[in-house]
Amino acid sequence: MYIIVAGGGKVGYYLAQHLLSEGHEVLLIERNPERAAEINDVIGAVAITGDGAEAATLAAAGAPRANVVVAVTGEDEDNLVICQVAREKFRVARTIARVNNPKNEHLFRVLGVDVTVSQTNYILNLIEQAIPERAFVHLLSFHEDLAIVDAKVSEKSAVAHRAIAEIELPPNTAITAIARGANLIVPNPGTELLPGDDIIAVAHQDQEDELRRLLV
Repeated sequence: MYIIVAGGGKVGYYLAQHLLSEGHEVLLIERNPERAAEINDVIGAVAITGDGAEAATLAAAGAPRANVVVAVTGEDEDNLVICQVAREKFRVARTIARVNNPKNEHLFRVLGVDVTVSQTNYILNLIEQAIPERAFVHLLSFHEDLAIVDAKVSEKSAVAHRAIAEIELPPNTAITAIARGANLIVPNPGTELLPGDDIIAVAHQDQEDELRRLLV
């Protein structure tokens, strides 16, 4: 697989190094000539100097044959433009962008970026998972606007002691698994939800608040 990485900071450097170790063909684009030279000295001639947001640079990097373009610069605007140029001009099948400001994540998806990675949101999710009192935790974002969430059913929950078929879930929401003590239950419409159940659900991100109010 041929992968172009735009941005030669720590994230881009270690990503390129890892991808190379996995046997992928990698080219890294870095604006700073001295930084590009440093990278080439350490992991081989994989870096070129240029602005990944410019079509000419992506063309020189071989974007027309790239399978994936990953934009991991420190500027959200640059990462968005890099992915858009790769997708619209060079028809790259998969674009991945680092999002430094979590507020931009939804915008990136609306504008066609296939995958967004927000370090801030990732850290917040880890913190939420580490707090035992949290009754509703966003575990993962995937496939544009979908999310996997973990919700603990309380005694006061509107869904306690009710079968899934009796519950009016938000649109495009599915309960995919229930952890009950040491047991993992794959639910069916007749499965009854009990206080203390840990529910794993898939929902659109804009339905998370409604799902939280219903379950906890």
